[in-house]
Amino acid sequence: MMNSLNRRMRLMTTSAAMALLLATAPQAFAVTPADTLVEGFAFDDIITLDPGEAFELSTAEVTANTYSKLVNLDMNDTSKVVGELADSWTISDDGMTYTFKLKPGLKFASGNPITAEDVAFSFERAVKLDKSPAFLLTQFGFTGDNITEKAKAADESTFVLTVDKAYAPSFVLNVLTSTVASIVDKKVVLEHAKAVTPTAEYKYDTDFGNEYLKTGYAGSGPFKIREWRANEVVVLERNDNFFGEKPKLARVIYRHMKESSGQRLALENGDIDVARNLEPGDVDAVTKKEGIATTSAPKGTLYYFSLNQKNEKLAKPEVIEAFKYLVDYDAIGETLIKGIGTIHQTFLPSGQLGALEDKPYKLDVAKAKELLAKAGLADGFTVTMDVRNTQPVTGIAENVQQTLAQAGIKLEIIPGDGKQTLTKYRARQHDIYIGQWGSDYFDPNSNAETFTFNPDNSDEGKNKTLAWRNAWDPKDLTAQTQAALLEKDSAKRAAIYEGLQKEVLAKGPFVMLFQQIEVAGYSDKLKGFKLGPSFDTNFVYTVSKD
Repeated sequence: MMNSLNRRMRLMTTSAAMALLLATAPQAFAVTPADTLVEGFAFDDIITLDPGEAFELSTAEVTANTYSKLVNLDMNDTSKVVGELADSWTISDDGMTYTFKLKPGLKFASGNPITAEDVAFSFERAVKLDKSPAFLLTQFGFTGDNITEKAKAADESTFVLTVDKAYAPSFVLNVLTSTVASIVDKKVVLEHAKAVTPTAEYKYDTDFGNEYLKTGYAGSGPFKIREWRANEVVVLERNDNFFGEKPKLARVIYRHMKESSGQRLALENGDIDVARNLEPGDVDAVTKKEGIATTSAPKGTLYYFSLNQKNEKLAKPEVIEAFKYLVDYDAIGETLIKGIGTIHQTFLPSGQLGALEDKPYKLDVAKAKELLAKAGLADGFTVTMDVRNTQPVTGIAENVQQTLAQAGIKLEIIPGDGKQTLTKYRARQHDIYIGQWGSDYFDPNSNAETFTFNPDNSDEGKNKTLAWRNAWDPKDLTAQTQAALLEKDSAKRAAIYEGLQKEVLAKGPFVMLFQQIEVAGYSDKLKGFKLGPSFDTNFVYTVSKD
């Protein structure tokens, strides 16, 4: 009875805090609770919270703080991985079998023990669900038919993973740090699994808890998911069963705030503790305010726009090249991304193995007109661009709209929220898409694969990489990308990625714009607030308040 009463009181307290924090009236709550971190964050890209399906940047931050994986990045040296649920691991002499021993005494937030069977089930459901991120695992030769043999529990604390080739071990381990490799509570998931009718595309009679996990929770991370309301709020609560360093705060609330100016005002008024999407002007403004600090971190996140090769005009090689000369990179760098990004024109972000810093393109309208004339489009044409209605992409799209017009290309901007634009993009229904791509794991293959790998360019293709989304069939680049995975010599492997970048730079339907520097303004009452090198390393369990 006492436990039930305590739980009701705790829920009432949380609900009251949320009601105040989400108020929109002028007299909105002006001091955030001492045990709660409140972040203003544009997260309209969240489509699902199921780690077996989630493939959006904002979701990666939520799942990173609520789910655990076998291994994770070493925050002191991101070229290495460290055990999270795994206490140790060994690799067989032939380089194809990875054996993980779990740490003792692990528990999910539910209180259920974490066993190797849960690990095996997590891999099985991700592969069989075959959602957007599944290719990260199926690239190791896993299929719905063989996954139970390739990923299995040898005993309660021993998980064995067998891949199809002797890949570079660092590559395999880095993939296992990605969201899709999160470990779910098998018992909880199966309790919420729904029966479905098998089809030619999906031959299983269960949804493996997919519908439940879109908004539900079955993890073991430092926080547990309490609630997600699309384009409104994400609420996390401390997981008292977490095996590592316990969170210092009771909860974290992400408030969806699209506008930079609104985040800045809320931060200055004390309505939020952190502003996550500040534009250059607002960053400058908050740095002058007493009681507010700023922090930044270079991200492995690239902004780009891409040309769907299903559009006959956009598929012409001269048109692809012309678009790369119709971007005012200097103006964008000096205004729209000042302090929040650096101009970058290759698909590997700075800092990764083999990354090139080549920047051969600049605004050259005359050159672009010449190329369009060669393509038989001297009079220009009309085309659409799907744009998430947040900055800086809206500003960049408008800037590109103006420079394209100088060459006779009429660009129609189609605004939408992150979910709308991503859904259309993933269905290959766009002309031009502008957005961002963040590495799924710290290995050059993460980006190389998505920009150069497309083994099946049909609409039914299973590897839904960015090359596939844009209906680009790079043929020989796909083979080179696969070869790089088997190269043990780092220098030789880097050389392959350098060659791939040069090919995409010259011929690919991707206009790379800049690499992000994530910036946040925050109350100086916070201690331990830090941005990581990727969106799934923005951890909040270390944060406390004075």
